[in-house]
Amino acid sequence: MQILIIRHASAEERSAFAATGKSDDRRPLTDEGRRKMTEAAQGLRALVPHLDVIAASSLVRAQQTAAIVAKAYGIADVETTSTLTPDAQPASFAKWAQAYVNHDVVAAVGHEPHLGTLVTWLLSGRTDSHVVLKKGGACLVECDGAPGPATGRLLWLHTPATLRRMAE
Repeated sequence: MQILIIRHASAEERSAFAATGKSDDRRPLTDEGRRKMTEAAQGLRALVPHLDVIAASSLVRAQQTAAIVAKAYGIADVETTSTLTPDAQPASFAKWAQAYVNHDVVAAVGHEPHLGTLVTWLLSGRTDSHVVLKKGGACLVECDGAPGPATGRLLWLHTPATLRRMAE
């Protein structure tokens, strides 16, 4: 099983959005973030031609990023899972992912530092982050069988700029 881990694209400035009085959970992508993610999604397709499932946290910026990636892959539905929210534990994602263990590639869209912690846990079993994903960046982790602590190996990690260049 491969897990394509994608950090949400650039969102509106946190402090400016806070001034609207709306919850940070509702903070959307910027126009530039959407444009760059659309290009990066084409780079992802060059690296990973097929996705079986795409899931995202419930936060608007992750949902919007997942929708851009889903469109690039021709996937109609994005699954929402609390296991990709910023405060979720890596083990909860592993438990969720067990339902997809017979799939080839599952994409997960979320937030930092949660995703870095998740990748570190999959690679080493540690629960402190040693991997940083830039906004709109992604990595591919392969697990033999069900994902769990120290069950994965990192196949690649790319910045959003590199993904956009791969789309050309």
